[in-house]
Amino acid sequence: MTKIRVALIEDHDLTRVGIRTALLQKDEIEIVGEAANATEGFDMLKLLQPDVAIIDIGLPDKDGIELTRDVKSIAHGDELATKVLILTLRDNKEAVLAAFAAGADSYCMKDIRFDNLLEAVRVTYNGNAWIDPAIARIVLQQAQQKPHKPDVTSVTTKTVVDNSESVNDNQEQEVIDPYILTERELEVLQLIVEGCSNAVIAERLYITVGTVKTHVRNILNKLCADDRTQAAVRALRSGLVG
Repeated sequence: MTKIRVALIEDHDLTRVGIRTALLQKDEIEIVGEAANATEGFDMLKLLQPDVAIIDIGLPDKDGIELTRDVKSIAHGDELATKVLILTLRDNKEAVLAAFAAGADSYCMKDIRFDNLLEAVRVTYNGNAWIDPAIARIVLQQAQQKPHKPDVTSVTTKTVVDNSESVNDNQEQEVIDPYILTERELEVLQLIVEGCSNAVIAERLYITVGTVKTHVRNILNKLCADDRTQAAVRALRSGLVG
């Protein structure tokens, strides 16, 4: 079995131990390195080239967002480049958008449940963005209150461009017909928003993974979304799910 090679960059020892313990509950994950600051972390990532780097946003010598930017700058477009999962206590819009603008692939709060952290690592490793549901809601709420800020749908891309200087003055809340999705598709969409994988969705809804994939494909088509995260953001923004 191919293992997911993970590196941890976190300055708090107890937090780092907790993360390592949680991840090592699964045989599919291998912790290949740890660092307590950005300088050591950057050198470690260049040397080890792990699949996923979990980076604390509040490192002592350099902001985790800046470290993410440095890590992504050396990728040279390589599809196998290290993916970055930001772990943080910051739940404000500015920090979230800055992280994705720097090239972060996923964004989690430090109080995330262990099983959700494991799922976030898997989703990130597979090339999808994992956004903590609480963060998604906060960003969307602020965007709705301040419509002249950067478009939140930008968060769904793997590298967000800060377009605050070219905002569409006519930007409005996205409206989606609530009847466009079937009842089952809405159930699947709600679980997507909660960060569940196809396997978890299948287990919770008592259906096969193949059926889940069909529902997901239909949801993406109906919402004109490129991926699961974009579908989740659009659903939250339009009020399809809560």
